Amino acid sequence: MSSASSLGATSRRAAARTPSALRESSLVSGTLIVLALGFLLLFLFLPLIAVFVEAFRRGFAAYFEAITEPDALAAMRLTLLIAAIAVPLNVVLGVAGAWAVARFEFRGKSVLVSLIDLPFSVSPVIAGLVYVLLFGAQGYFGPWLRANGVEIIFAVPGIVLATMFVTFPFVARELIPHMETLGSTDEEAALTLGASPWRTFFMVTLPNVKWSLLYGVLLCNARAMGEFGAVAVVSGRIRGVTTTMPLHVEILYNEYMGAAAFAVASLLALLALVTLAAKALLEWRYAEEIAATRHTS
Repeated sequence: MSSASSLGATSRRAAARTPSALRESSLVSGTLIVLALGFLLLFLFLPLIAVFVEAFRRGFAAYFEAITEPDALAAMRLTLLIAAIAVPLNVVLGVAGAWAVARFEFRGKSVLVSLIDLPFSVSPVIAGLVYVLLFGAQGYFGPWLRANGVEIIFAVPGIVLATMFVTFPFVARELIPHMETLGSTDEEAALTLGASPWRTFFMVTLPNVKWSLLYGVLLCNARAMGEFGAVAVVSGRIRGVTTTMPLHVEILYNEYMGAAAFAVASLLALLALVTLAAKALLEWRYAEEIAATRHTS
């Protein structure tokens, strides 16, 4: 009886404390939500709004003139070209690296993972300087490249290399945890049924990780089009020739052409908004597919 009465007393005390605990929890969560919203408003939404306000400060005609000016169009074309080259190459390399890490055990696997993460820990400016050291006029391979008429630094190839370096981890880093979570059961079943390794890869592996792959491609493309540090070092900033959109924005701003700089910057801001919308869509579709799979199973 004493044991039962003590349990009852404990339950009553816990019930008495519950409303207070709930109130404290609500207060903490409300405070955190307000702080998060305030942070987003101050450091994200207000700068974003300011970009568009400054871009249209002199009217739509001035805005249109700024984004259709020859140097601006050249910067847009170069940005799209660099992304069109770097992103597919990084998709191939990222898928290969993720497949090797997630599906095979080999000596040096941890080293490979560290190399995949290396661009996250190295400053893009340092990466650009390394490429200058290797392929510049006074670099290790510079004299041979110059003798054979090959231009890498201060040309499109150097910009592609620098962009590939800083964007390489995005695809692999999205795929590795997903592939490790899925395991290799489906692939082993396909191989057992007589499918070739390549057929298994294209018909089983890629469909299973398609959402992670698309998400990695999305992030890789956004970073490729917005990269500044590494590209600034290897491009030489030759106006209308080797200037991407971020570099063109800096040049305009340094020349006290603020409205034109913000006009071009607004295009990059629109790219960021499109990236966020596409990210949300991919996450929604992925969650919907997972829910449908659980329902059928």
